[in-house]
Amino acid sequence: MAKKSSRILLGLTCEVCKKQNYVIEKSKINTPEALTLKKYCNKCKKHTAHKEKKKLD
Repeated sequence: MAKKSSRILLGLTCEVCKKQNYVIEKSKINTPEALTLKKYCNKCKKHTAHKEKKKLD
């Protein structure tokens, strides 16, 4: 059996156009607060703030 991990998959969504561009893995123990990263958005064609929005399974 596989171990139960403390890491979860999340989707990063652009704050400007609301498109989900990235999927990341985050430790829910070390970083319990929501992440906001500055990443490149293909739809906006520039670097914008991306915020964690959706848990993926």
